[in-house]
Amino acid sequence: MKHGKKYLDSKKLIEQGKLYDPAEAVNLVKQTGKAKFDETVELSLRLGVDPRHADQQVRGTVVLPHGTGKTVRVLVFAKGDKAEEARAAGADYVGEAELADKIKNENWFDFDVAVATPDMMGVVGRIGRILGPKGLMPNPKSGTVTADVAKAIEEIKGGKVEYRVDKTAIAHVPIGKVSFEEQKLLENLTTLMDAVIKAKPSSAKGVYLKSLYLSTTMGPSVKLNGLKF
Repeated sequence: MKHGKKYLDSKKLIEQGKLYDPAEAVNLVKQTGKAKFDETVELSLRLGVDPRHADQQVRGTVVLPHGTGKTVRVLVFAKGDKAEEARAAGADYVGEAELADKIKNENWFDFDVAVATPDMMGVVGRIGRILGPKGLMPNPKSGTVTADVAKAIEEIKGGKVEYRVDKTAIAHVPIGKVSFEEQKLLENLTTLMDAVIKAKPSSAKGVYLKSLYLSTTMGPSVKLNGLKF
């Protein structure tokens, strides 16, 4: 792959093979974020687990103290009082079967997160094959199937992110934007890592944090020292 001049210039700032402390890494990624837009800062991690085993699937959510810097559009499947509660809490779209039909028939996806009350899962289940591959299927483990829709909306819009390893035990999680102050990025990173470490399965053996990289949308990655968390 050929990289542009900005990328190559940014890469020169990073010492290859070096494991950077969290604060150093955050400082570097801010320097390497040279695109004309406000790039997302993302943590990529490879864990010492085998996701083929149900008891080693690392997945969870955490609310970043300073948010992600992204405006999140929330769709809520609810009816009656819960629908009113969702609207009052700031949901962007609220509805029942008509929303499921719109997604199915019009290929409509003008939302980032879908939340559903438990009594609506029969409706949502009918479009599970559409939502699932896009990572939009409400799930109790991620807090998106809940009777407390107001709390779910508040957390999602306030900076809630999900971490989930794929079949290769790798996860990618946003922790903010290049425009964030270094301290805020560092606090978001630390909060996320605390959650990931606490989620270590008891059945996982050996090194848990195999590798950690911090990068911007268009920039090179900086390798983190996992022992500093």
